[in-house]
Formats: sequence, structure tokens, C-alpha cells
Amino acid sequence: MSVAQSSEGSRTPGRQPQVWGKVPQQNKNFTGRESLLERLHESVTSDVTAVVPHALHGFGGVGKTHVAIEYAWRFRHEYDVVWWIPADQPILVRSSLAGLAPHLGLPSLTTTGIEDAFTAVLDALRRGRPYSKWLLIFDNAEQPEEINEIVPRGPGHVLITSRNHSWGSVVETLPVDVFSRQESVEFLGKRLPGKVGAEETERLAEELGDLPLALEQAGALQAETGMSVDEYFRLLREQTTQLLDANKPSDYPLSMTAAWSLSVSQLQAKLPEAVELLRCCAFFGPEPIPRDVFKGLPEDLASDSKLGALLANPILLSKAIRELGRYALARIDSDARTIQVHRLVQALLRDGLDPREHPAYRDEAHLLLAAAAPGLPDDNALWQGYSQLLGHVTPADVESSRKPGIRGFALDMVRYLYSSGSYQSASDLVGRLIERWRADSGPDDQYVLSAQRHFGIVLRELGDYRASYELNRRTLDRMRTILGEQHEETLLLTNSHGGDLRTRGDFAAALRHDEESWRQHEIVFGPRHRRTLRAMNNLSIDYLLLGNYVEARKLQENAYRLQSLANSDASTSNVLSSWNGLARVVRLSGNYSEACDLGQDAYEFGVQELGGDHPWTLRTAKDLSIAKRRAGLTDEALEIAQRTFEREERTFGRDHPDTLAAALCLANAQRATGEVTAALELLRDTADRYPRIYGGDHPFKYGCDMNLALLIRVNGDVDEAAELDRRSLAGFDARLGREHHYSLTCAINLASDLAAQGDTHTARELGGRTLEQLRALLGTDHPLTLACAINLIADLRAEGEQEWADILAVDTFERYQRVLTNEHPDVKVAMRGERLDFDFDPPAL
Repeated sequence: MSVAQSSEGSRTPGRQPQVWGKVPQQNKNFTGRESLLERLHESVTSDVTAVVPHALHGFGGVGKTHVAIEYAWRFRHEYDVVWWIPADQPILVRSSLAGLAPHLGLPSLTTTGIEDAFTAVLDALRRGRPYSKWLLIFDNAEQPEEINEIVPRGPGHVLITSRNHSWGSVVETLPVDVFSRQESVEFLGKRLPGKVGAEETERLAEELGDLPLALEQAGALQAETGMSVDEYFRLLREQTTQLLDANKPSDYPLSMTAAWSLSVSQLQAKLPEAVELLRCCAFFGPEPIPRDVFKGLPEDLASDSKLGALLANPILLSKAIRELGRYALARIDSDARTIQVHRLVQALLRDGLDPREHPAYRDEAHLLLAAAAPGLPDDNALWQGYSQLLGHVTPADVESSRKPGIRGFALDMVRYLYSSGSYQSASDLVGRLIERWRADSGPDDQYVLSAQRHFGIVLRELGDYRASYELNRRTLDRMRTILGEQHEETLLLTNSHGGDLRTRGDFAAALRHDEESWRQHEIVFGPRHRRTLRAMNNLSIDYLLLGNYVEARKLQENAYRLQSLANSDASTSNVLSSWNGLARVVRLSGNYSEACDLGQDAYEFGVQELGGDHPWTLRTAKDLSIAKRRAGLTDEALEIAQRTFEREERTFGRDHPDTLAAALCLANAQRATGEVTAALELLRDTADRYPRIYGGDHPFKYGCDMNLALLIRVNGDVDEAAELDRRSLAGFDARLGREHHYSLTCAINLASDLAAQGDTHTARELGGRTLEQLRALLGTDHPLTLACAINLIADLRAEGEQEWADILAVDTFERYQRVLTNEHPDVKVAMRGERLDFDFDPPAL
């Protein structure tokens, strides 16, 4: 239907919504439906059903969407927020709701990604903050099971339009039928003022079965062509006979089919190029198509285009688009710069073509979508452009294409989804691509292998480390055989696979793997290429995990510096990753104040560029909390840790690796601020979950247990703590060796357990060996080394070795003056002659 705003809609009935988003223009010819609108308003605002979503249902073309549009415009003064959501694909629901984020004071989807922004919006709507009077309209929600769980229930109102009557089992429903005869006559009177008599109007309504969409197309056709009603009837009868002879599907009303076919045939005679454009639009999704999709094709694609001549002629293209609007075959939204074809019209267009023609039109849609892709999909500045194409990828059956350019576009959509944090949506799409491409091209096709590489990344981000490792290992073997060692795809997966080794706890193997990966990247791409810098960043993580902080810092500084350059082409998330990595290695080197400054800068950058809920911003926030805790800023550390854990849990659930790491961070912050009971409860739960992700023999699992043992001892159960620390230390020794900083940290804590049990002799022996090893590994001035020395002093005095204890105390406190201030909590504890404990915080892998 045509969609200009009516004069009634332009009036301001008092209070206006604070937020008005994506609601289509009001139909100036909207007619009747008064009793339906009154019943809908009464039901929606009733105290009994206010929190229950309401659905308008009926078959295609009866005007469900236009009733919803009219409701939004007519009653907009009752709401603070009115927001329109295309709902025929679940991912579009998330994307559209995510677009509401900045209007609720939340980070936008262009910075956080769809999933994070969507989750934050749902939470804000359910809580009614900052707005409790909101109206959400979910248009064309066909399958209740697909979106019912993500439709918010809260203080606002929800309206759904659907052809599916099964919504009646889950929401309040109101049926929408064809016009009454009086409404049909009134509508045509508005559409064709003074052009059609009462008797002719009655006949026209009868012939078209009072179907609103058919009446709109008939009115548009007569308004544009000026044909008489008798001529229209003659053509309509001929068209109906042809349609019956063609045995058209019974699920389309014949009146709609005939009216549509007649409009198309008349437009074909007037401007055949417009009909070609319309047929191409039938192979997109039913959501609005960005106008820039039709701006043209690159020369290498234009030769395959059915619309090449039209797209190359901007004057003719603009005319064709406007003619589609005039004939009511498409909705042209000038403000949003979109073209939208009704899903029923799309289906009729496809059915009106010879099936043998479908592939050519579908291929045209693929070419246009691929050409409209805005650039690097991990560039957050381009995410809005990708989100506008997302709703057309599945309806256009992009996965069916065998063309390299189209398959590359499909993989870019996957990369956009996971780069923006939409991991589950990325998993769903890439899974379909792999299944279809394997069937079409075989398991060793380059794009199948590339899709598997992307799938491995998604699996790892979803926390399924075992599946990621196995898939990447198999795919890398095939790539090396099929594509070669130095092929671009092989090197990209080689770099990614180092992360799999780290997630398995094979830190030494990851180092060897990534050293070779970095060398190969430098040879193929050059030393400053963004891919080489990612390989350098990963190698720095390996050195850090093995306790070689000097080498880790050198690499990390270089990676961050080069990625930060304006011409580096590094993505924002990669810059933030290396920036945070630098802050982390500075902290682990014992420079807590510098780590706080670096981490604060990195976190503020992440919030500004990616948003507060983006995975890398949250990882940076966690590390900032740790740095502040180490620096003695325990209250600030606890506040950041609490907020980060809540966001991680809300976004990923309790069993995701990032949530588990945030839980450890929070428990450590709670212990540091004296909330030991809450910390112990949280950590017992977290320790139960760690083996589900990492298995029972991973260094991170032993690190979590080490933290739990510390809290158990603080809460008074020394024997249980000692036993758990013994098992953890044995695990660390077996996986990493005693010279590793994780092992030595655990040894410090075990010595404290032993001292608490009264076995100061064994504690003194263990502490002495550990101090020597820490001095060799981290240096004499590192805070962990000094903490070990402080504990050893206590054991020496307990064993009667006063002279050695005094010498060590003088040396240690002199070093503390250089490393930390007297106001630092560690120094205060040491000056009181008490023991120091160190905990474990897992880095992002």
C-alpha cells in the first residue's frame, strides 16, 4: 500500500513518544477498522492483559501490518517508546531490538554487536528503565517457538502481526479479516476520489473479494493509467481466466493474484525495466532493501547482471523505482531510503516466472548483495551497513551460490556476526554454509575449508574448546595438503590454531607453533601486515603464559604500537586486545600502577569504540579490576569486577570461559575486601563448572582450585585447603613444571597451609626452595618474590632461625620501598608480620 503520512497523523495529540523508531509511514488512505482498533486498544491497555503480548492474525493481504501501523500512530501519545521490529527471521528480531539500545542509554549495536546490545535492551525493557511506557510491534512473526522467548514481558505493551493462528496458544489474539463492503467502498473512494461511481465501486469490491491489498493495487493502477472501470473489469476477467488455466496455488486469494498480475502486465507495457527490477526484488527478503543495493555493480560483475543496463542508467533506475511505488507494487520509504515488496507480492512474482528463470534472478540478488557489502566486516564503523543486508541473506538463499565472490560475501557476513559479538547467529549461518557447500562442492573445496576455519573461531568464542580444537586440527591438515603451507587460508588457520593449543593448556606447544606461524606470516604478508601483527600478539600471549614476561612485553609493545598506527588496517577489537595485553603483562611484571593507567586507557577506548558490553571491552574491564586490586584499590576493583561479572553472565551464561574468569576475578575482589563468605560461595560454584569447559587436567582448572583452597583456609578449614593445594600443585607440576609461575604461586599458598597446620619445618623448606626459584624466574624485586620472602621470614622465625630471618627482612623491606609504597595492602600485611597470599586470574587465550 502507499504510505504517505495522513493529515490526521501529522497532528500532535498532546504528549509525543521520546523514542519513535522504524515505524513505517502512516497510510493516508487507511480506512475503517475502527471497531478492531478500539477492541485492540482496550485489550492492550486492560489491567488483566497488559503484560500479555497481543497478536493480530489473518491471511496475507488483509492488512494486519497496516492496522498495527495505524495503532502505533493513533495511540503514540500514550507511550514513551514506540519501536517497530521485523520478525520473520529471529536474527532480525535481535538486530532491530539492538537498534533501540542508544535510545535507552545503552551502547549501540554498531559498537557492541547485535547480541550484546539486544541482551541489554531486553533487560532494560523488562525492568522498565529508563522507560516503562513502551510499545513494541513485531511484524510478521510466523513461528511462535522462534521468538516467543525473546519477546519481552514487562511494564510496556507488545503487538504482533502474523499469519500463524498458533499464536493463540501463547498470547491474546485478534483476527483481522477482509474489509467489510462498506470499508471497501470507503477505501476506494479515498483512493480514487471523484473517479468511480458508487455502483462501480461496489462491483470492484465484489470482484476483489474486499481484500485490502488487492483493492490498493487496483486503485493504484486506475489512478496511474486512468483506465475505466469497465476496461479494468475486462482485463481482470481475462487475467483471472489465465490464472485459473495456470492452476495457481490455492493459498493465494484469487482476487489478490488477479489484481497483482494485472498491475504487473500494465507496468510491463509502460516500463518493462521496472518489472525486471521488481522480479529481482522478489528474490530478496521481505524486509526493506537499502536503496544503495541498486547503485550499480563493479565491472567484473556487471557482465553477469540482468539489470546491468538499468543500474548503469541512474535516471531510468530512479524512474523504475518510483513507478513501483505508484503502482503499489513496492513501498518506497524516502526517509529511510529503502524499497520493500510485500511478501505476498514476492511469492506471486516468483510463481509467475518459469522455474527455470529463478536461478538467474536469485543470482542477480546475490550479486547486488555482495556488491553492497561495505568493506572489512570486523571494522565496527561498517557494522550498520552489514546489519542492513543481514535480513536478505537467508531469504535470498545465498548459500546456494557456487560463485567465489558470493561465497566470499557469505563468509564476510559470518565474520561480521562474530566480530560484533553475535556468536550464536554466526554459528547458525556458517553451519548452513558448510552443509550446503560440502554437498555442492565436496569437503576439500577452498570455501568449505575457509568456512570451517570461521566455524572454529565461533566455537572457541562460544566456549566449546574441544570442538574448536578438533575441527581446526582436521581442517588445518586438509588445508596444508590441498592449499599448501603458505596459502593465505592455511596461514590464517595456523594462527588461529595456536589459540586451540592454549585452551588445551599446551602452552609450550602453543609457543613452538606460534613462533613458526609468526615466521611464516612475516614471509608471506610482511612484518607490518595486520595478520602478522595478530600472529605477534598471539606469540606474546604464549610467552606470558610461560612466565617470560620480558619477551612477552617486548612483543606486546611492538604489536600494540604498530596496530595503533593509522595505516595499520588493524580492527578496533585487535587494537584493544593488544592494548589490554600490554596492560596485563605490565601488571604481571609487578608494575601495578602503570598497569592501572594502561588498563584504564584501554577500557575507555573499548567503551567508546566497541561499547561496554563487547566481549573485548569486558575482558579489558576484568583485567583492569585485577590491576586495581593488585595496586591496593580494592573498592574500585570490586565495583568493576561485580559489574563485569553481571554483564558476562547476562550475555554468555554461567558456563562460558569469560564468565568463569569474571567469577574468579569477582571472588578474588570479594576476598580482598573482606567478603569471604560470598567469595567462597561463588568460588565453590565456579570450581564445579571449570572442568566442564577445560577438562579435569587443565592449568586453569588447577588455578581455580588454588583460589578455592585459599578461601577455604581463610574460612577456617586448614586441612581441606592443604589437601586441595597439594592436588593443585601436583597438577601444575605435571602440566607445566615447578619452574612455572602458576606452580610457584601455588607452592607459596601450600606453604601457608602447612604453617597453619603447625608444620613450620616443611613450610620453611618449601618456602626456601620457592623463593630461589622465583628469584630466578621473575627477579628479586617482583611482588610475588617479595611475598614469598615475607612468608619465609615468618617460617624462619618459627623455626628459630632469627639471624637469617632478620637479614631477609631487611632486604625484603628495602625492596618493598622501591617497588610498592608503605600504604600498599601487601606492605601493611608484611609490616604486621602476617602472611601474604596470592591468587590466580586466567588471561584471555
